[in-house]
Amino acid sequence: MNTCAYVTFADPDDLDDERDPALAAWREHGIEGRAVRWDDPDVDWSAFDAAVVRSVWDYTDRRADFLAWARRAEAVTRLLNPADVLERNTDKTYLRDLGVPIVPTHWSSHDLPDWEEFVVKPAVSAGARDTIRTTEAATAQAHAAALEAAGRTPMVQPYLDMVESEGETSLLYFNRRLSHAVRRSPMLAQGMTSADNARAQLRDPAPDQVELAEKVLAAIPQALLYARVDLVRLPDGRPAIIELELTEPYLYLSHTPQAAKNLAAALGELL
Repeated sequence: MNTCAYVTFADPDDLDDERDPALAAWREHGIEGRAVRWDDPDVDWSAFDAAVVRSVWDYTDRRADFLAWARRAEAVTRLLNPADVLERNTDKTYLRDLGVPIVPTHWSSHDLPDWEEFVVKPAVSAGARDTIRTTEAATAQAHAAALEAAGRTPMVQPYLDMVESEGETSLLYFNRRLSHAVRRSPMLAQGMTSADNARAQLRDPAPDQVELAEKVLAAIPQALLYARVDLVRLPDGRPAIIELELTEPYLYLSHTPQAAKNLAAALGELL
């Protein structure tokens, strides 16, 4: 039986509700899984056939330490997703190089575009942390400048009303096969909280959304146990990438009975 680490972090509130379903599905596929903190100095990573990066939700404050750990772990076991993928994906400046439509993004506090409403966030972040939504250009500029002063790269984007009508679409891939897709709750809509991010409804993605998602994934040469491609539609109707989540995405495993099984099957294929 293969033994795999389910890589997480020290979470006093135990917020990872996908850990137990994932580990149960792994066992059904002959994979013994154990939850392990990425920063536990006593862990022998060579004892695992693979280390699967999952709820490492504190990496944004310790990105250099996290990436150094990833390199060490990868030297002695199979790391999924690989360290090169994690390094690139944990800084959202990767969006500039995708070569496909993305949400329009201004990467500076200077000369902001003339948009009706702004979203400003750091390029290294998780969820909606340190993110604001405002109709005031001066407020957007000040927040972007504060991020720059702290040594962080700001992302200034227009707020797209379609996230409250059509909604954001997330496509979940396990070993590059589409498992399921969901319509995500808009995190920055009025009255929404970060806890609402886990709320979603199953959705059949449109052909142009699948085409865009798979074009982006095809450009990544490394093995990908999981990938979540988050999409919106631009005002002209084209699908565009919000984020390509390859590090610690919520996978919406509870939204379809097959999701956890699909993840376990993909892991078995990569071992």
